[in-house]
Amino acid sequence: MLLDERIESFAWLGNFLEEYLDNRGTSDPSRENLHTRFDQVISNSKAKNPWFIRDYILYALRELSRILSRDNLYQWLSPYSPDLLNKNPGFRIGTIMAGNIPLVGFHDFLTILISGNRLEAKLSSKDKELLPFIAELLIQHNPEWEEMIHFYEEQLDLIDAIIATGSNNSYRYFQYYFGKYPHIFRKNRNGAAILTGDENPEDLRKLADDIFIYFGLGCRNVSKIFVPEDYSVPHLIDSMEHYSWLIDHNKYANNYTYYRSVYLMNKIPHLDNGFLLIREDQGIQSPVANLYFERYTSLGHASQFLDQKKEQIQCIAGPKIPGIETIAFGSTQNPNIWDYSDGVDTLKFLLNLCKN
Repeated sequence: MLLDERIESFAWLGNFLEEYLDNRGTSDPSRENLHTRFDQVISNSKAKNPWFIRDYILYALRELSRILSRDNLYQWLSPYSPDLLNKNPGFRIGTIMAGNIPLVGFHDFLTILISGNRLEAKLSSKDKELLPFIAELLIQHNPEWEEMIHFYEEQLDLIDAIIATGSNNSYRYFQYYFGKYPHIFRKNRNGAAILTGDENPEDLRKLADDIFIYFGLGCRNVSKIFVPEDYSVPHLIDSMEHYSWLIDHNKYANNYTYYRSVYLMNKIPHLDNGFLLIREDQGIQSPVANLYFERYTSLGHASQFLDQKKEQIQCIAGPKIPGIETIAFGSTQNPNIWDYSDGVDTLKFLLNLCKN
């Protein structure tokens, strides 16, 4: 399959997702049937994983439809060698996908296939419905994809390279079993935010999105904020009220209730707004229904700490600050197609396989 054909397939997928999300009617019965089946796949995903509520699955799909424009795809690929991209190397690229948020492994799926390689994927048990259906859509559009996409229930074998995402514990497993292959291994990371005290209510409302979208389960969700020494942390609470509905979600409420009990029993100082527990802590990764904060004496101090913890941080939300690479409040869960997890260029890694 030529590169232009691969790009066309993913641009078509983006258009299909947009059509589905906008609930546009279609005179094509087969297309209408796909819409109906998509509804069922989403329902099945929610039934098997209660964290995957319909609104957040649709949010993930909306993000895919946004990045999969033809212009975005060409802009993403333009810096890379056209000679390498136009090859069909057909390397068998194993990928072990996480399942913390809906379709979290899509970017690896896209990158492997757009580079002309074969996907050999082991899905998380938490997200086994959505990506196979996305793959089915591609195959219906162009049957040549069928030979390039394979999903496995058991251990991967017969691979040429691997991309694996998991916890700090599974990272050791990846090293032991797959370290002999060319690889990208990913561990736990979280988002952080830095506040200066000059934020307006809209900034703080957007920060709440960074904290709460996907129940805070994504590696780009903000789990820790840095604030000036004299910052009034309770000032944040009003900006979060539009997420008070989270406490009606059983699994989220269980986390909130558990940690609230722990803090009260152990007399750990914290703030409680009825659905989020906010406490001062030097850690980066806070549990579900929790937010950590830490005070800084100067932006230089904050920059130094963030640099020391960079291996634990996926992205930093905040205003433009010299010496700190930040993204806008409200955008942590809206990465561009050219934004790579852990800052590791997956496409470059795959194209370099052709040189070896």
